[in-house]
Amino acid sequence: MLVTKAVQRYWRLQRGLTLGAQGLVIGADGGILLVKHTYRPGWHFPGGGVERHEIAQVAVARELEEEAGVIVSEAPELFGLYANFRAFPSDHIALYVVRDWVQPSMPKPNREIAAHGFFTKDALPTDINAATQRRILEVLDGAPRELLW
Repeated sequence: MLVTKAVQRYWRLQRGLTLGAQGLVIGADGGILLVKHTYRPGWHFPGGGVERHEIAQVAVARELEEEAGVIVSEAPELFGLYANFRAFPSDHIALYVVRDWVQPSMPKPNREIAAHGFFTKDALPTDINAATQRRILEVLDGAPRELLW
């Protein structure tokens, strides 16, 4: 038992895993919600890190409300789990598709989120993050899924 605990701690330190959750929110008119952060370039899905003892599905709902004022009405659909090793070794992103939601009000820009917007697939911003654009094609067009974010 003691050896098992020591080995588990060693592997946690050596192979720490981080997990993020992002939401591809689709509007009734087909628009896709994107946010522009103040700390990184381009447009992205709203989302963020899954906290310790937090379920990824709960994390994406929390992040959607915090970043975009979106309140999930029905459980979001887990679309895929992607490796995001360019950002951090052993980082992964869970992508959820959110079709049933309300947005009582659009939050004003703040220290984290510079802008929000709904964009159709055919009119995405020119500076959209490349991985975000690939995920849109995977979800909406059935493009082959990639393993890397």
